[in-house]
Amino acid sequence: MDFSIKSFDAKSAITSVKAGCIAVGVFENKKLTASAKALDHKGAISAAVKSGDINGKPGSTLLLRNLDGVAAERVLLVGLGSEDSVSDKNFLSAAQAILRAFSSLGANDGVIALPFDSIKDRDLHWAIGNCVIVAHDGAYRSDSLKSKKDAAPTGVKKIAFAVPAANATAAKLTIAQNLAIANGMDLAKDLGNLPGNFCTPTHLANTAKKLAKEYKFGVEILDRKQMEALKMGSFLSVTNGSDEPPKFIVLKHMGGKAKDAPTVLVGKGITFDSGGISLKPGANMDEMKYDMGGAASVLGTFRAIGEMNLKMNVIGVIASCENMPSGRATKPGDIVTSMSGLTIEVLNTDAEGRLVLCDALTYVERFKPAAVVDIATLTGACIVALGHHNSGLFTRHDAAHDKLAHELLSAGKASGDTAWRMPIEDNYHEQLKSNFADLANIGSPGGGSVTAACFLERFTKKYTWAHLDIAGTAWKSGGAKGSTGRPVPLLTTFLMNRAAAAN
Repeated sequence: MDFSIKSFDAKSAITSVKAGCIAVGVFENKKLTASAKALDHKGAISAAVKSGDINGKPGSTLLLRNLDGVAAERVLLVGLGSEDSVSDKNFLSAAQAILRAFSSLGANDGVIALPFDSIKDRDLHWAIGNCVIVAHDGAYRSDSLKSKKDAAPTGVKKIAFAVPAANATAAKLTIAQNLAIANGMDLAKDLGNLPGNFCTPTHLANTAKKLAKEYKFGVEILDRKQMEALKMGSFLSVTNGSDEPPKFIVLKHMGGKAKDAPTVLVGKGITFDSGGISLKPGANMDEMKYDMGGAASVLGTFRAIGEMNLKMNVIGVIASCENMPSGRATKPGDIVTSMSGLTIEVLNTDAEGRLVLCDALTYVERFKPAAVVDIATLTGACIVALGHHNSGLFTRHDAAHDKLAHELLSAGKASGDTAWRMPIEDNYHEQLKSNFADLANIGSPGGGSVTAACFLERFTKKYTWAHLDIAGTAWKSGGAKGSTGRPVPLLTTFLMNRAAAAN
């Protein structure tokens, strides 16, 4: 998919544009947007709207052909809802409808001429950026392992956005940034959709090496012996039942000043989670290939910031292994010693993500980070709490952590990849007490996503930290089964905002 900008100053200029299709908006009160009016000097659009052929409801469409005085072959009318306030939801419905229509046209190029600067509480950057993401998402294919590939997409391959000349430069930058995010999402989707026999810890490590080579990142891959030397007993306890070698992956994008403390992303990379001895039910266990969604999002985010050459120091850490049952596997009731020295009673081997993450969170102390964000498909309880719309955001309650939470929530809102803040309080920590170790790896019943975050919080006392539980947002089930690429948009926007604030 190719994206560009067309700028228009004169009302009549849009009529002379040669394109396969121009998409313009109409409202529910049968009024036209400025671009629609510019194309309507012969009255064909007004007549179609007045006749009721299109009602203006969000996402409704009507295709007109060969309008007198219009150079484009087709004009696509799309509903935007109320004229008083175009909501972001209505705009996205319109954008999705346009891109669906474009995909089935016998045309190579299309122009989108919507009122990008008239969306409530949003701006042109948000509007065009989301169009790019939606278009890229629609073009994504998950057929890499099929012997017969899915039919190649047809329709519009080149999309231009019509904007005022004064906004053209900013709009071009928006396209470049959101293409980088979309490419990062594609990488995260590709990794997530691969089965566990393809996407192993070694595959994730090799992907990191490829990214490092392409974007000049620093990279270090630690193997089992090095992890043993670091005394990562908690992480390594998860790998005991698997024949796949674990990998501890470190990527460094040092695009800022040498003295600037890095922002660190930590990803859970369980490439298949059987539950271990605490074996999961068989139904839908195939979806546990997605348990490396946190790792995929870190690699996807690095793909995005590498393409942008972001002026900021960012370090990515991925703790990757399989969780499998065998005679060597960790057993419920076993006690392991983490890299921090804290001992952990493993009451449930299916609560393994926190066991690999706690050692990774201890490891990153060496970077003296400005902030650390860990990303993990951690708990089914988070899906119960928040469903599949918002990722769960957990952090401590003080000025520094409230600021970090605000940054992440704002980045989520700006990108449409939203999160919701959940509590971390002392009362929840009480649920993790063990009679035999410093803490247990699961809490007493109730608040499962919160107690999981509280477990991680015990290992983050030396820096500002937040945890994103993406169990409900990293993939979809059912007929639309597949990785979503989330939270690459949230993380990349968060880093972009931090870079802009620092420069």
